[in-house]
Amino acid sequence: MNKFDTIFTYMERVEEMTLKVEMFIKRHTLYVRLDGELDQHNVENIRVRIIELIDKYMIRYLVFNFKKLQFMDSSGIGFIIGRYNRLKKSHGEVILCSMNESIKRLVLLSGLGKICMIKQDEEEVNDYIGVA
Repeated sequence: MNKFDTIFTYMERVEEMTLKVEMFIKRHTLYVRLDGELDQHNVENIRVRIIELIDKYMIRYLVFNFKKLQFMDSSGIGFIIGRYNRLKKSHGEVILCSMNESIKRLVLLSGLGKICMIKQDEEEVNDYIGVA
């Protein structure tokens, strides 16, 4: 068993003006559940916190769950691209899941669908990366 096989659970809830964020870690995977609006007003604090967690816990997979996300602007797209670029350097991956139709359309039109893995829900993500 190596250090990535140890199950570590970290949970945090961050509430911005129009966005609630729930983050937790299982093994080498950071799950980020977004509820509300991901826009220029709240992206910076989340960006800083996610970078800290990626570095501290050697995150390999970053999973964004958009089930409760109602809106995302270009700042949100840029934020995801930035996390993709950061994880790509260490052979990591960004996975997007549980998107409603408007968010899915935005993801596909922006090109995020070409650089990020898209899955139906967290269960499908867990099967893909082998996290129980």
